[in-house]
Amino acid sequence: MQDYTQLELTRHDDGVLVVTMNRPEKYNATDEEMHGELARVFRDADGDPDVRVVVVTGAGKAFSAGGDLEMVERMAGDHERVSHMLREMSDMVYGIIECEKPVVSAINGVSVGAGTVVGLLSDISICAEDAKLGDGHVKLGVAAGDHAAIIWPLLTSMAKARYYLMTGEMITGAEAERIGLVSKALPREEVLDEAMRVAKVMATGSQQAIRLTKRTLNSWVRQAAPIFDQSAAYEMLCFMGPDVVEGYTALREKRAPAFPSAARS
Repeated sequence: MQDYTQLELTRHDDGVLVVTMNRPEKYNATDEEMHGELARVFRDADGDPDVRVVVVTGAGKAFSAGGDLEMVERMAGDHERVSHMLREMSDMVYGIIECEKPVVSAINGVSVGAGTVVGLLSDISICAEDAKLGDGHVKLGVAAGDHAAIIWPLLTSMAKARYYLMTGEMITGAEAERIGLVSKALPREEVLDEAMRVAKVMATGSQQAIRLTKRTLNSWVRQAAPIFDQSAAYEMLCFMGPDVVEGYTALREKRAPAFPSAARS
């Protein structure tokens, strides 16, 4: 559990490991370095005998504001970077699912992109009522990959998953709790304390019973693994097309995108 620069790892009593995404000046947006660290931290925690529960949160006001725009620009049209990102996406998603230790997310603010991957794939998600969550892939001009297709229909419904993933609209933490997207929504100042309370309950409980319960429940998620693999490949395919260039340019210029694919239709 060493050599992490953008994730701050703090050990607490009873084997609780707090992982803090630590780029507050960028609202914890994930660049290549943080993305790579998120792709391996759950595997490392799983192999650490002193870790019983992992709590993930964000430094400052945000949980994670999604992919760093400069990273997105570097990926567009670059087959080697896109292929590498595809491998890391799989490592991150399956790392959380296959980690035998429970993972608790303390979603203390805005959560987009890779942040939402970690937040919603965690076994228990504690979210600020006023946090904004979403999957903005389609607004960037790429298919909803990462985690969305594998978990949103299971947590909510196909109707809600279709609506939010195909429109890219954001949702508040309070509404996310109402539709079952997160485990619990609380005032922002209570989120981390509650996540730590839940983590301690599991860290001091029967480890085999809790871990085997996680493994069993995640069998539902594993059944959807081919759906994730397909969605991740489609997202990366879109990075080789023109829409993503217009998507990140529009974001940088703070205007509505005019996607080439829409102009042709």
